[in-house]
Order: sequence, then C-alpha cells, then structure tokens
Amino acid sequence: MRACVYSVPSTASDWQAGGTETIIGNYLARVGPAKRDEIVVASKIAGYWPASPVATARSEQPTTGSVEDCRLDAKSVKTACEASLRRLQTDRIDLYQVHWPDRYVPIFGQTEFKHDMKRQDSVPIEETAAAMRDLIEEGKVRYIGLSNETPLGVCQWVQACEKLGIRDKLATIQNSYSLIDRRFDGDLAEVCDEYNIGLLSWSILAGGLLSGKYQSKNDINKSRYTLYPDFMSRSSPVSATPQTLRAVEQYNEISQKAGMTPAELAVAFCRSRRFVSDSGSTIVGATTMQQLKENLDAFNRPVELSEDVLEAIDKVHVQCPNPSCSL
Repeated sequence: MRACVYSVPSTASDWQAGGTETIIGNYLARVGPAKRDEIVVASKIAGYWPASPVATARSEQPTTGSVEDCRLDAKSVKTACEASLRRLQTDRIDLYQVHWPDRYVPIFGQTEFKHDMKRQDSVPIEETAAAMRDLIEEGKVRYIGLSNETPLGVCQWVQACEKLGIRDKLATIQNSYSLIDRRFDGDLAEVCDEYNIGLLSWSILAGGLLSGKYQSKNDINKSRYTLYPDFMSRSSPVSATPQTLRAVEQYNEISQKAGMTPAELAVAFCRSRRFVSDSGSTIVGATTMQQLKENLDAFNRPVELSEDVLEAIDKVHVQCPNPSCSL
C-alpha cells in the first residue's frame, strides 16, 4: 500500500515525493516478474493540493523552480499514474486509489462540514472516473479505490462508474477507523454495504497510541512524534486530548482483562466489523521488526472477541465517542 506522498511526513527535511514507491519499485525489480504477479500493488493519487511538490514531481524532468497543483482532472490522473508506474518499476497498479477528493470535504479527523470552505472549481467525479476507465482499458490500472470519502462521494462514484461501464472495478474505500475513530460505523457503513465496497481501514492503531507502547516518557522520546511533532497531533501521546488518552487507557484495561495486548485488541476489533471482514482489510504500519511481528501475529492468529469484550468496548465508546476527532 503506497502513495505519492509517502513515506515520511511532507514536513520532514528528507521527504521526497514518491519515496516509498521508489523503494517498492526497487524491490519489485529485484524479485522479478514472476514474484510481482503474486503481489497486489496499491497506490494513490493525491487530491486537491495547491502548489504541491507532489504534482511537480510527476514530470520526468521537472522544471527548476516550478510548482504545480495536485488536482483530479483527467490529465493529472494520467500523469500521476505514469509517475507512479515509473517509480514502482511495474506496468500496472492493481488498486489505484484517490487519496482524498478534489472537492472540499472535512477530512483527517474533522467532523463538521464548513459551508464557506466549499469551492466552485472542483473537478467533477465523472471526469476523474473517466480517466480511471482509460487507464483500466490501457491495462495500467486493475481496480479503483476511494479514500477519505463521504457517503455523498461514494454514491457519486458508483453512479459515474455505472455510467462508464466500470462499476465492477470500484472495489474499496480507505478511511480512518479505530477504537477512537468509529465514524465509519454510520452512513458510510450503510452505503458501502449496499454497493459492496470494502473498507481498508487506516490508522487502526492511531499512530501507535492504541498499541500500548507509549507507557513512559522514554517511549515517547523514541517515537515518530519526537521526530515529527506536527504529524497526526490528534493521536500523539503528547498533544492528544485528555479524553483520547483516557479512552486509550480504558481500552488498554480491557485488553489486559481479556488476556491480549492492546495492539491485538485494536486489530481484532477492526477485523470484527462486517465492512472489513466481508470485503475489506486492515492496514498496519510499523517502525521496528518487533512491532511488525506483533501486528502480523494478529492476522496469523486471529482473535475472536467475546460478546463481553465487545460490550466493554462499546461502553467506553458511548461514554467518549470518537475522541480523536474534532470540529
């Protein structure tokens, strides 16, 4: 799972557009075509982002000093795809996702639609979808995914894809979902169930906050939040709200009583949701091999949460719903 804005926060001094795609591309080149056929490669195109270095880096030979905008018009979609294919050193992207919409929507923890933020120059979803269809017909993309979308956006994407004859290619949506961000449980769950679109939940450990690894100041000092203090501040052990930290503490207590680690509880909860288990999956991240092993163990040894544990989780959620989100 890659994107043109990864692998470190764009505020980092060593950030480079498409850095992770380049790393994966070098790996794919090393393992060869046969192994590549066994791997599902997913990437993303960035949504609306004025004066973005990501858009500038799409050119094979960027003009010095030039700065372009990230948009989702047909030309931008195709140019971005070609740039990702070059970095990935492959001839196709199995799942090509729209990282966030071209239109204004409240995203990345925001919950309130602010009418004054709405723009009149948004690229129509139909145009973006038509560009995706062209890429599919050219064999450069196999399936389409959405990300950070709303119920309205999902419905408009379904309508556009039906009109273009590629409804069966709209497969997934990648939105935030975790014990401390359950916004997907409502309207989005209903819409995606109706159209058989699976959730690829991101931030299931809330940037590590739900893993139980930030138990001491020393743990925090060794974390990404020291390297990148502005990154995902809503789930930082330093800047998260008291409500968030209290909820995390309560979920940790539930995991201890259930005889599992906090990370196992967080992963098992996400995987217990029908919109994940039926047609989606969960995305994990790690900065050490030990963290990766613990995360993967939750898949190799899937945990079935009892009704008592699920009821305890819901009790905390009712008392403090979605504490990592804000207006």
